[in-house]
Amino acid sequence: MNDTFELYGRTFKPGKVLDNPDDEQLRAWAIEQGGIITQVGNLAVITNVRSRSAKFTEIYHGKDPDEKDLALLEEVFDYLRNKEVIRLDRRMCTHPDFHFHARVYITSEYARIPLMWGNTLFPIEDKDDDPDFVTITVAEWPTRRVMVFPEQGITIILGSDYKGENKKAMLRQLMYAVKKRGCLGLHAGSKVIRVRRGGQLTDVGFLFFGLSGTGKTSLTCHSHWLEHPERVIIRQDDVVILRPDGSALGTESSYYVKTDALDLDSQPLLYAACLSPRTILENVKVHKEDRRIDFHDTSITSNGRAMVKRSDVAFTDDRIDLDKVQNVVFITRRNDVVPPVAKLSPEFAAAVFMLGESVETSAGDPTMAGRAIRVVGTNPFIIGPEAEEGNIFLSILRANPDINCYLINTGRVGAKEGSEGEKITIRDSAKIIEMIARDEIKWKEDSFWGYEVPEEVPGIDYQRFDLENFYQPDEIESLNKSLRRERIEWLERFEGLDPDILEAIQGG
Repeated sequence: MNDTFELYGRTFKPGKVLDNPDDEQLRAWAIEQGGIITQVGNLAVITNVRSRSAKFTEIYHGKDPDEKDLALLEEVFDYLRNKEVIRLDRRMCTHPDFHFHARVYITSEYARIPLMWGNTLFPIEDKDDDPDFVTITVAEWPTRRVMVFPEQGITIILGSDYKGENKKAMLRQLMYAVKKRGCLGLHAGSKVIRVRRGGQLTDVGFLFFGLSGTGKTSLTCHSHWLEHPERVIIRQDDVVILRPDGSALGTESSYYVKTDALDLDSQPLLYAACLSPRTILENVKVHKEDRRIDFHDTSITSNGRAMVKRSDVAFTDDRIDLDKVQNVVFITRRNDVVPPVAKLSPEFAAAVFMLGESVETSAGDPTMAGRAIRVVGTNPFIIGPEAEEGNIFLSILRANPDINCYLINTGRVGAKEGSEGEKITIRDSAKIIEMIARDEIKWKEDSFWGYEVPEEVPGIDYQRFDLENFYQPDEIESLNKSLRRERIEWLERFEGLDPDILEAIQGG
């Protein structure tokens, strides 16, 4: 078993390796290190760092580390020569053509990190094989830094004990690896909605794009209140591999649920799963007197999380792959003229993919939460040219004309000074998605954007979202023109982007 390798001439050789301890041992260590057992029997932990370290991340793609970075690398490896580390090996994906061996080394004072990370993936048969991806985490390092070496498949995490950093380290590497195989790794969830269409039960496959905290997990893991024999089948929550044939392969065995304001009424499946004894809560308020979980208390952070096993979420099965994608849903969170739902052409969908419009949330940068942002593919983990991702996405849509694409807004409509506008609730969005699956929305063309918007949506008072309830006609035109200018300016920065993508936004 080889736990020694070189990176830019610096040798990684930890002092002592605890080789693949089981969950029971890791859990015991995590409790010794400060974790507590809640009223329902699951483990709750508190971390020092409570969001991703995006501002401290450097990706060495097409460049080598400079002398300062090499000195840091040597300093870290020197430190680890006298340290005890936990080594854990797992498998990503279940499709036989896409098995990836992932390995972490984490200093042993932070057993909760490998415990949570290990539960996100699958057991691996041969732990002695050379791994495809390696992450080294030194959570106690005095400064925060994430160093990503995509060609070597190595990530080094310094100064962060946030589990999400380890989770995304592997997924980032995987997305880069599959792109080199002609596929596209997407920050997206997947599910099947089984409904009656034309008198027959029909399985309709969905992908859901969205930045963390915008409703992607909530809508991916929603039951839509369907009754037997109709149902949902939830596949993936976070990252899928879209293949040229329109299938979408899963990568993980768990969901990393954002828990702030989680409640039984609007998110029953997630709420129930978060109370499973196998769930691990991260930075969620647990009252000391009775060890009661309180999802509405965000005094620790508004980015509380729960590591939930897929099998603890109702309406999952033993598969994580989607045989065929019929519908792609881009989830944004805006408060202006963007409608609750719009149906998009392939070119407009590729533009929406490139625009990645949303708001910053506490999962990304808590200090900027609520600020309007754009992230290509709603994917902060892209390695390589972003225009290439948009072009690949458009080529897959054109090769699969049976895939329909939609933009769903989970924010508000009609906000302006002195008025918050009309809130688009989880119930609204869940009903819209159900009606997309049933193919029961009556569409009309939006005269400004050229995409289609609903005339009506069964089960919703859609007139609540009529822009004329909030704005004068000249205000609507001004806001649309301003948004178009912003979108064009954003898209024009991507060299090599298919011109049809920009043209879709420019209009006639």
